[in-house]
Amino acid sequence: MLDLLAPVLISEHGERLARTAYKQDFREREEAIRDGSSWKLERRQHFEEQGSPSRDALRRGDWEEALRLLADRRDTLAAAAQEEARRSYAFHRVRVVEKPLTPYVQWELHSQRQRARYGQRIRVVPAEQVAASESAHSLPEVVVLGGRTLFQVLYTETGVANGAIRYTDRDLVTRWENYIKALYTVGEDVVSYFDREVAHLAPPTLSAGRE
Repeated sequence: MLDLLAPVLISEHGERLARTAYKQDFREREEAIRDGSSWKLERRQHFEEQGSPSRDALRRGDWEEALRLLADRRDTLAAAAQEEARRSYAFHRVRVVEKPLTPYVQWELHSQRQRARYGQRIRVVPAEQVAASESAHSLPEVVVLGGRTLFQVLYTETGVANGAIRYTDRDLVTRWENYIKALYTVGEDVVSYFDREVAHLAPPTLSAGRE
């Protein structure tokens, strides 16, 4: 278990952004980064992602189609990798995983393995690694952009994106970046994790309309 505790986020110290405003602000800030890096912590085990045909196929229970649609992203991922290399930009992800895997996480790990093969930096940590920071509640979904901006990404109870809270206090941003970096350091590369824990799994079984 990681001994380092996650910093506390106080929503009143940040600025609440609606979903559209958050997406635009995120995109503009990320595209402006040169010779820098960003760090994302993914904690929830279920999301209702929007705008993803592969995710829609999973929701319908069509596993083969979901994987086929992921494979169709190759050119897009390759172009994104080239653009990040041009800007000397690196985006890191840490995915917290609980067992047994939810259908969503099983699908997402397929997606992330593919992203990793195109140069994205993704590592997996078991939920036990963050237990010290979750005595009261689960960790939030957090993205730190370029060492300057922290977004606490918000979701409804069912996992639908619901905007974000933006923080720009440099000390807070740095402490969260260091926490995610520490998790990344103890994490396992998503490709080796996938090969050992996910590749052999049967297609997920959806239940009660929820995956």
